[in-house]
Amino acid sequence: MGNNSRKPKERKDIDQKYLWNLESLYVSDEAWEEDFKKAKELSKKVKEYQGRIGDSSEILLEILILQDELFRVVDNIYTYAKMKQDEDTRNSTYQALTDRASGLMVEAGESASFIVPELLMIDEEKINTYLDERKELQIYTHYLHNILRNKEHTLSPREEAIIAQTGDIASASENTFGMLNNADIKFPTIKDENGNEVEITHGSYIPLMESKDRRVRHDAFRGLYDTYYNYKNTFASTLSGNVKKNILYSKLRKYSSALEASLNQHNIPTEVYYNLIKTVGDNLSSLHKYVALRKRALGLDELHMYDLYTPIVKDIDMKIPYEEGEQLVLKGLTKLGDEYINIVNEGLKSRWVDVYENRGKRSGAYSWGTYDSNPFILLNYQDTLDNVFTLAHELGHSLHSYYSRKNQPYVYGGYSIFLAEVASTTNEALLMDYMLKNVKSKEEELYLLNHYLEQFRGTVYRQTMFAEFELAIHEHVEKGESLTADWLCETYKALNVKYYGPDIIVDDHIAIEWARIPHFYYNFYVFQYATGFSAATAFSQKILNEGEEALEKYIGFLKSGSSDYPINVLKKAGVDMTTPEPIEKALKFFGELVDKMEKLI
Repeated sequence: MGNNSRKPKERKDIDQKYLWNLESLYVSDEAWEEDFKKAKELSKKVKEYQGRIGDSSEILLEILILQDELFRVVDNIYTYAKMKQDEDTRNSTYQALTDRASGLMVEAGESASFIVPELLMIDEEKINTYLDERKELQIYTHYLHNILRNKEHTLSPREEAIIAQTGDIASASENTFGMLNNADIKFPTIKDENGNEVEITHGSYIPLMESKDRRVRHDAFRGLYDTYYNYKNTFASTLSGNVKKNILYSKLRKYSSALEASLNQHNIPTEVYYNLIKTVGDNLSSLHKYVALRKRALGLDELHMYDLYTPIVKDIDMKIPYEEGEQLVLKGLTKLGDEYINIVNEGLKSRWVDVYENRGKRSGAYSWGTYDSNPFILLNYQDTLDNVFTLAHELGHSLHSYYSRKNQPYVYGGYSIFLAEVASTTNEALLMDYMLKNVKSKEEELYLLNHYLEQFRGTVYRQTMFAEFELAIHEHVEKGESLTADWLCETYKALNVKYYGPDIIVDDHIAIEWARIPHFYYNFYVFQYATGFSAATAFSQKILNEGEEALEKYIGFLKSGSSDYPINVLKKAGVDMTTPEPIEKALKFFGELVDKMEKLI
């Protein structure tokens, strides 16, 4: 059954087999209310340990177990309420439950807020003695050492309280950027392919840039960036304020740079960041070749920045109903072994997935769940190839969560943001490999290659360029210089020239693009898209080429959760992100696919 009628149905009219089974988490709202009460009591209980954590190994064990118990219940409460709300955002019952669950999360966080500061006041020797004398505590070894690792960067309780109180002021630059960028800025209207007036908005910009009509692309590009130029000094001011905040906090916490402060959260060495920028920078020739190929395929004398998003391969109308999509994904993932496929099959049968759009349902897609529940996947499935890849992607997240929770205690049951996109992207790479090996026509092969190369360009090259810009703006301010609009535009344009190469005209308008990128307010976040994609490419290549041993290491990676630092978790599985190798291999693979595409065009 497809579900492609134009109007979304009401939820009650969708066949139950296409709806996720949240009753497996709470059989009823009443059962949820019981847990809500339980969490309130646990919250009070936790508070009773304040000031006593260092008293004995027994007390330490009790509070850590209690903390886990509290947050485990709170996770269930919040996740259920929010997912019920996402089923139909108009439903006031679940809006109210979600509000209550949010309040409960804050309350639980406050009641446990003394734990880390008190742990930091115990000296390391004493903690190690406690670990030696009480076997049950040893499960928490990594957790405790990770907290102690931050000792030198933790201030006195009074100073920590002052920093906590500056939170609202600290986010003022980002909030101002958000208001200006989302609420106040207005873009002009242009004429579309049919001569109709269309307003440029954040939502309509990319579809306009994908237009086959070059005039439409040109007008949208100029219209958007001319508007940003009108506000360039304000945007420079908000970005500068945010960078200064990052640098101030890094100094207060005794880090040598804002980059080090940001990466230390997950114990990622700064060399991982530098290594990404250097390795991609040393291997830009394949991207340059791809840009030249785009120019040739579009038949243009001059390729401009506004020609980067229009498809170079005509869209293939591949109608893939959901059940067919499921089968395609299962075939694409067979290299991950019988056990993996059996879990996926079981999950699909047990209604992990909420498949179709319905009125009021949250848009987009995600994988979620708790330590005690199945993974759950929200989709808004349309019968397109993109949606098949979305299913493979979200199943990657879900199986990562499934393996982590089954093999780790609650305290290590999640995984770090640095690793978050690895399993999902590995699934996409394996599905792409399967589909490329089973294409039915040259058009289909070209379409798939273009889909993958564009994804690679957007995730590895573009995000690395962003990461390089982010590093440049922080280092500029750390040297005592100021971020003027002119300097920002000049620096950003130069990076575009470097990355895209000699076969494109880097229009002056692109120099202001930095002003519209919200990620520059996320404190060295974007590089993880590129490292994650590179690690996933390395894993998928190993699984395809090295067989059983590589697969075993990969499943080991999925089982590790956060039981070690993310860099070590990857290293044990055979992918060392402190070296250029995984990134070089990924870039080499990109180059091979560009060559393949060149032969077909």
